[in-house]
Amino acid sequence: MLKKTLIGAAVMLALGTFVFGRDVFSYATTWGGTVRNAVKSEVPLEFEIERARTEVENLVPDIRDMMHVIASAQVDIDHKSKEVDRKTGALDSKKKAILALRNDLDTGRSEFVYAKHSYSADDVRKDLEKRFKLYKVAENSLESDAQILKAWQRTMTANQEKLDAMLTAKQDLELQIEQLGARLRTVEAAEATATLDFDDSKLARAKKLILELNKQLDVRERQANLEGQVNGLIPVEDSSEPTESSITNRIDDYFGPRKSLADSDGSVADSGK
Repeated sequence: MLKKTLIGAAVMLALGTFVFGRDVFSYATTWGGTVRNAVKSEVPLEFEIERARTEVENLVPDIRDMMHVIASAQVDIDHKSKEVDRKTGALDSKKKAILALRNDLDTGRSEFVYAKHSYSADDVRKDLEKRFKLYKVAENSLESDAQILKAWQRTMTANQEKLDAMLTAKQDLELQIEQLGARLRTVEAAEATATLDFDDSKLARAKKLILELNKQLDVRERQANLEGQVNGLIPVEDSSEPTESSITNRIDDYFGPRKSLADSDGSVADSGK
């Protein structure tokens, strides 16, 4: 399977070299970058923000390891500091004993008594020589321990500063991620408001319906008026049209007061007789 894969890759490389020539690697790199950018642009921002939050959370194991190293260093420093203090006290005691023997020898006596035992001046001198050698060995050991203690303290201080910087950076990144989330929610809210389309078709239909109803009522009113004329009703509502009463009054005004039938020679109907 691996052999077939290698052969296929070699064939594709040879074909690409034949088509594009020396620029095959440039084409491949550009194509790869384009595909990568296209895929990345399709990833939702919510996912990217969550991915950033995961990356920050991945710092926690390293931070805990650093805390463990610092805690162990603190314990070692405490123990070493106590050891240095103990050795310092013991070295001071050795120094006092050496100086005491040194002072005794300066007295010029030939015999000395210590803890109820007698020692010659030569014994004291030999013991002083031995004590002085042991003192210098203890002094060198103390100096070495003191240097080790200082080195440990410097290392712990540097690690503590790194830890503090890491914690500060983590908190800052967490704050930035929260700000990104807030900005994203603000942008989404703005986009939702900007893309809110009001469907005014319902409003148009309501207006059209009201207009149609008004037209129908106008038609019915006009039709009712026309039906009244067809039925022979007197349009008493329209006072501008002349009526029978008004025409008789105008005739009386023109010919004089009307005479009764008894006083007249006859009616128009009788005049033909």
